[in-house]
Amino acid sequence: MGQGNSSRVAEFVLLGLSSSWDLQCFFFVVFNFLYIAIVLGNLLIVLTVISESALHTPMYIMLSNLSLLDVFLATYATPKMIHDFLHEPKTISFEGCMAQIFLLHVFAGGEMMLLVAMAYDRYVAICKPLHYTTIMNVCKCTSLVVGSWVIGVIHSLSQLAFTVNLPFCGPNIVDSYYCDLTLVIKLACTDTYVPEVLMLLDSGLMGVTSFLLLLISYTVILVTVRRRSSGMAKARSTLTAHITVVTLFFGPCIFIYAWPFSNFPVEKALSVFSTVFTPILNPVIYTLRNKEVKSAMHKLKTRYVNSRLPFQQALSQLNLLN
Repeated sequence: MGQGNSSRVAEFVLLGLSSSWDLQCFFFVVFNFLYIAIVLGNLLIVLTVISESALHTPMYIMLSNLSLLDVFLATYATPKMIHDFLHEPKTISFEGCMAQIFLLHVFAGGEMMLLVAMAYDRYVAICKPLHYTTIMNVCKCTSLVVGSWVIGVIHSLSQLAFTVNLPFCGPNIVDSYYCDLTLVIKLACTDTYVPEVLMLLDSGLMGVTSFLLLLISYTVILVTVRRRSSGMAKARSTLTAHITVVTLFFGPCIFIYAWPFSNFPVEKALSVFSTVFTPILNPVIYTLRNKEVKSAMHKLKTRYVNSRLPFQQALSQLNLLN
């Protein structure tokens, strides 16, 4: 165990997903592929929304920000995990560990708030369609997006405030592939009852409030859609995508934070699902069920192909001359 200038540990040892070399080699290939797919898929959505003026609406602006958050959520720990599959020992510095905790809660908290903002956007669009453009103007949309990021940062700082100054002077083994706050707190050389309670109150209040707001919003929206059965096919399709994404995001979170300081084997699988599989499923869910996004992507592809034609023709003429 490394020591700093004081008795604080200099690094933590991550046990990773498995100790089997064969499994780690398999995971290295699989997670490399998944991470590349996450980055490319979500950045494609961002590029599509930026390039297509028809998508410059509150719903798609929020969708592009959700894609950015998914890229960041997958990036705070996944590249490190992929690197560690082929390297021993799997260590991370104290500063790097605190950075992972901070980034996780910034992006997860921001995404939680953004999902609430997206639910509000759908509520206004479906329940108050005549007032939608007035209520969800550019200023309101920008405020909701920026507010999501700001709340994520504030939430993360509050989590880090009572963690970074804990005395970590003894055990430094974290049974995960990243610095999980609930596991790191238990390594402190002091009574961790108060930090654990503060963490639960902070994360619990934010999570429960967000979940209740989403539950109320989508219940009202579903009731409205059911009453207006005619001409609501597009709304149902969009609503299904939103509810699916919310379920994928909150499902693992609810389980992990319902028993935050109990080390269940399934927690590793749920953590991987939250940070790897959810970010790759989001673009699939939104693009497969959304004609506007698919149409805009087709236009983007056509524009790219057409932009390359003059270059290819000039290159062919040069080859003929030679």
